[in-house]
Amino acid sequence: MGDTEEPQEYIRISSEKLSADEVSQLVISPSCGAVSIFIGTTRNNFEGKKVVSLEYESYVPMAEMEIKKIASEIRQQWPSVKHIAVHHRLGLVPVTEASVAIAISSPHRGDAQDAVKYCINTLKATVPIWKKELYEEDGYTWKENKEYFWKKKDNI
Repeated sequence: MGDTEEPQEYIRISSEKLSADEVSQLVISPSCGAVSIFIGTTRNNFEGKKVVSLEYESYVPMAEMEIKKIASEIRQQWPSVKHIAVHHRLGLVPVTEASVAIAISSPHRGDAQDAVKYCINTLKATVPIWKKELYEEDGYTWKENKEYFWKKKDNI
């Protein structure tokens, strides 16, 4: 194994519950001293409304293609990045459970941390995954990420 180990991407979009342990184990490498992880969870409130859960839908083939594009951009910007894992959950995600789990390994922490931040910000702005917030009293609202809205607006 060692340093000849080929860089890998682990992309999964499914209704399975996400695991921080799983994504971190996927990216561990003997040549890397850093694994940076981001876990996005459902919070219980939004602008004064009590959120009970989120529901995610996606056009999976296009979403996977967009995430692969993000991985490619990460590799161009941070050539030292070794492995990239991006798992996104679809369907109902209750409060405190994870909707997205990202892990990236690199020899040094700076590149892994910067790449994870770039990954989640770009994912929210470009990947066709839609979020529905379900509230305790007022029903629900389909949410479009602000980042996605502004990106579309700038392209018009």
